[in-house]
Amino acid sequence: MTKVNKNIVLAVLSITIFGFTINAQESGGGLSKGKYTALVNPFIGTAPLLDIKIIGYTPPPDMRVWAGLVFPGSSVPNAMVQLSPMTKYRSGAGYEYEDKEILGFTHTNKGHWNLCHIPLLPVSEGASFPYKSSFSHDQEKASPAYYEVYLKDYNVQVKLTSTLHCGVHEYTFKNNNKRSVLFDLGHANNRVNDWNIKQEGTNAVTGFQRTGGEKIYFYATCSSAIDKIDVKDMAKSDGYALINIKDGDTNPVTVKIALSFVSIENAKENLKTEVNDKTFTKVFEEGSTTWENLLSKIQVKGGDKQQEVMFYSMLYRSFLWPALRSDVNGQFIDEAGKVRKENYQYYTLPSLWDDYRNKLVLLSIFSPDVTSDVISSIINQGEIKGFIPTFFHGDHAASFIAGSYRRGIRNYDVKKAYQLLLNNAYKEGGTRPHIAEYIAKGYVPEQDVKNPVIETKANAGVTKTLEYAYDDHALSLLAKEMNDTEHYNDLTKRSKNYANVFDKQTTFMRGKLADGSWVTPFNPEFPYYEYMYREANAWQVSFFVPHDMKGLVALYGGAKPFEAKLDEFFTKPWNPDYIAWNISGFIGQYCHGNQPDHEAPFSYYFVNKPEKSQQRIDEILATMYGIGPEKLAMSGMDDAGEMSSWYVFGALGLYPLSPADPEYIVTVPIFSEVNWTMPSGKKLTITNPDGGRNLKEIKVNGNVSKGYFISHDLLKNGGKIELKTKK
Repeated sequence: MTKVNKNIVLAVLSITIFGFTINAQESGGGLSKGKYTALVNPFIGTAPLLDIKIIGYTPPPDMRVWAGLVFPGSSVPNAMVQLSPMTKYRSGAGYEYEDKEILGFTHTNKGHWNLCHIPLLPVSEGASFPYKSSFSHDQEKASPAYYEVYLKDYNVQVKLTSTLHCGVHEYTFKNNNKRSVLFDLGHANNRVNDWNIKQEGTNAVTGFQRTGGEKIYFYATCSSAIDKIDVKDMAKSDGYALINIKDGDTNPVTVKIALSFVSIENAKENLKTEVNDKTFTKVFEEGSTTWENLLSKIQVKGGDKQQEVMFYSMLYRSFLWPALRSDVNGQFIDEAGKVRKENYQYYTLPSLWDDYRNKLVLLSIFSPDVTSDVISSIINQGEIKGFIPTFFHGDHAASFIAGSYRRGIRNYDVKKAYQLLLNNAYKEGGTRPHIAEYIAKGYVPEQDVKNPVIETKANAGVTKTLEYAYDDHALSLLAKEMNDTEHYNDLTKRSKNYANVFDKQTTFMRGKLADGSWVTPFNPEFPYYEYMYREANAWQVSFFVPHDMKGLVALYGGAKPFEAKLDEFFTKPWNPDYIAWNISGFIGQYCHGNQPDHEAPFSYYFVNKPEKSQQRIDEILATMYGIGPEKLAMSGMDDAGEMSSWYVFGALGLYPLSPADPEYIVTVPIFSEVNWTMPSGKKLTITNPDGGRNLKEIKVNGNVSKGYFISHDLLKNGGKIELKTKK
């Protein structure tokens, strides 16, 4: 049965999870070397979100809701190379499931409308510009470190696999005469400013592609001899090169290509070190085994096929970014454009606004060595700029570094990191805009804008205040570790600044002008991209105080009014007239399709109503992932793995509510038993023998817990969590 037919059949084969009826889920169908890689479906997140009930509004005809934006191709964990099909340039991840044609196979990816470098495409006799081929999903498969598709117009079977720095393409042509490989170097997801290619010997090509300030070098070999290269408009954005293969053999054409951000020589060394004369099968088996070793660190029992596929697919998706940028010889290009070699591997900046919440915590648990190197890379960037960098908004490297340090990850210059983070927290002109006003007033004032609209650009003062207050909390924890009492006391005091934007009359976090008056008029349901709130409305940020939830409950007037406000938050319908590109996936006013309120479902714990939190967590897990006709859509943009990591923690029954603090709130896992092996070999076991969804009691190593949190020490040292639940 083909994949398409499976989708049709499964549309009527439904199952019920926690009272929500959903369709069964399948894996991606690609090759695998083990039980857990066989469960992964890399296509989840590639399909469009079409359900108006989940979206919350009727999108305009030209709008593709920002849902998923992930790639289905080959990668190994946190690699330089992500080798994936391209169906549309200038799109989120280059691949959109509804498209009918493949334009090429690119070698870098994140899912943020960028990268997608060095496109290759096998081309058969008689093909002409523009080069592209139709394909169908019933002839397409994917799994960790593997992708396969049949190009119908060119009659070529394509198989892809990859290593940290290299991609391996295997093209089986039906017609072995006049075969070519397109190097579509005038295209990437960003505008291409320059490119070059030349032949080296009988079967290799070298060159580069430059997009803005990023220059990517490549070295590629071909298993068949190269006849000649036809180049069209070298260095121009509409140019390309055709590598013509000599006739005379009928073997599949294998292209082995390595990247480097430093030089062609380094790319060549990367290829020799990681691939050299290995077969396609050998490279794939090594990559698949790497993933199997990672995924099998968590083994679950008691779930159904739907839950297993979703869980391991989301776990897989959590380890694709940040991406490696140093070569096998250790060299990399720093932010000043200089070639460097240090005692760590150099990585890209994480998507800190998104993934500090959960994914970077997951990375620190699974891959402490990678985490140390990522932090060293951030410090390197900070030394050049004078400030620890951020991504998009906030100053959440503070949380990442403080949380990692307190979880025992310390193989980096923490004193240097701390000094740079102090620059962020106290100096204007760096990572925290409006920091001087924030220090002086205790909040970031909003501009007085008449008739603001969704796209209004202003200070996002409420979101900045809330995030800076949390970042102050995170940095205060590091100050304490550094025995810096003066800054610890000041930052602890500043961490309470969230209260300065809480309007007790409306019981919302509300914009405040420089004179201390509230922004008026005020509509808590209306979303903004950058006015008062960053990609949110008042409802969605008004529960964001993860470091002081008791203080937040008190602001609302106590447990009963806080609980009532939460009830309204999850039940008050979204206004379908409020259309924002990246705000979707609603349960009431709660938006799971974007990050600002991802902590809110856990808030009922702080009025001693964990069962209400569990109801919402279960609803999110069952209805916001793997949805749509093909069961391949997500309720919002994955944002380099944050949405996926939310699912992982939610399914496991643990969540890092305040990621700077080495502790986790305990919820009810969707599995009856979870066995999680740490890098040290220690094991954490979580069981729910009663099988209920309402949490009644937590036992840690046989002792009844007095609270809802467990320490990271339980993960570090190993232990057992046993839940008592009620159905």
